[in-house]
Amino acid sequence: MAVIFFEAPPAASAARRAVVTRAASRTAVLAASAAGFALAFVAAYLLFVRTEAGRGVENGVVRSAQSAGATVGWAAPLRDADLVVTLGGVAVLLVVISLVRRRFALGVMALVLLAAPLVVAQLLKLYVLDRPSTGDRFGVASHNSFPSGHVSAAMAVLVALAIVLPRRFRLPAFVAGGIGVAWVSAAAVALGWHRLSDTVGGCLLVAAVTCAGAAVVSARRPDGDRVPPGPVLCGLLAPSALVLAGFLVLGTATSGAAQFVAAMVLAALSAMAVVLLVRGPFRRVTFDPAESRVRRLRRH
Repeated sequence: MAVIFFEAPPAASAARRAVVTRAASRTAVLAASAAGFALAFVAAYLLFVRTEAGRGVENGVVRSAQSAGATVGWAAPLRDADLVVTLGGVAVLLVVISLVRRRFALGVMALVLLAAPLVVAQLLKLYVLDRPSTGDRFGVASHNSFPSGHVSAAMAVLVALAIVLPRRFRLPAFVAGGIGVAWVSAAAVALGWHRLSDTVGGCLLVAAVTCAGAAVVSARRPDGDRVPPGPVLCGLLAPSALVLAGFLVLGTATSGAAQFVAAMVLAALSAMAVVLLVRGPFRRVTFDPAESRVRRLRRH
């Protein structure tokens, strides 16, 4: 009995390679997003911290927050929370989820992307970025608080959980986590701990670091060669446009009370906007090495 072996014609293989080549490059979008978030972080620092106009309006927000006192009771849970204990609990949760899913490498990656932006935020705040003295009699208004550690932690927790959870839960995690980050941002302003720029800077820094890490992961997976201009331009320009819009809107508030309310609202909206901008390029990234191997086998 003759055995006939069939081999895919060269044309079919070439067509398959062409499809891969024509695919949009998620790595390029992630790299552009990382650069865009980093540029926006620098823009926020220069506009809000290094200019007299930015410092003046934000110091007015801090004074209003200090005078508001107990009228912002909705922010009390943030004041009572222990950040170190919370981060420790999240780290344990990440490890447990990865072990239950039998994805230890994925858990390690989530832990790295949880810790890395927080370390970078503290190093920048303590040793690189400074806030010029304004001579304000309020101690809170003069110390350097850019970027916010609490908001950076909330954003990092969101990204880490989105990575370690199964892909089908990534969108719900971003939606629920985005609301949580928005609340932390607004509460930090309401308590007088941080300015609007601090909260926006915290979100942008975590977004930049995690998108850079995701770009490295994506570059090691099969990817398309075509660079999509729309998502790349959005990743590069949208974060800076967000910072500029917040600066202009906050500057239009004339009274201290209006500045205070505007800063809280803008902090929440900006956090949600950054989460949405991060979610876009993250949508197609496969962080799980095991899942990536399964997809390659299915394609072949």
